[in-house]
Amino acid sequence: MKTKAVLAALAALAQESRLNTFRLLVQTGPQGLAASKIGEQLDIAPSSLSFHLKELTNAGLIEPRQEGRFIIYSANFDTMNGVLSFLTENCCGGQSCAPSTNINSCKP
Repeated sequence: MKTKAVLAALAALAQESRLNTFRLLVQTGPQGLAASKIGEQLDIAPSSLSFHLKELTNAGLIEPRQEGRFIIYSANFDTMNGVLSFLTENCCGGQSCAPSTNINSCKP
């Protein structure tokens, strides 16, 4: 993953509502949620949520899809795993990190 894409993803997540939205969509899995359900669960006004969903989409962290009259949003797990890989690439100069951590790739 290129540095510019990682910076865009991290910048998008550096806001509480967007971080909470992304975490909710990661927990929900590939089936995703309609914008109205996201707003209800996180208590975010529709106009604010629309802005945050656009920012997360532009950063490649979430993907919208049309289902009937609803737009369903789901986490882009490839981007999420790419950001994690970028951040941990060559961790500790290639040596075993202490304390040992286990970062699993998320595969829905």
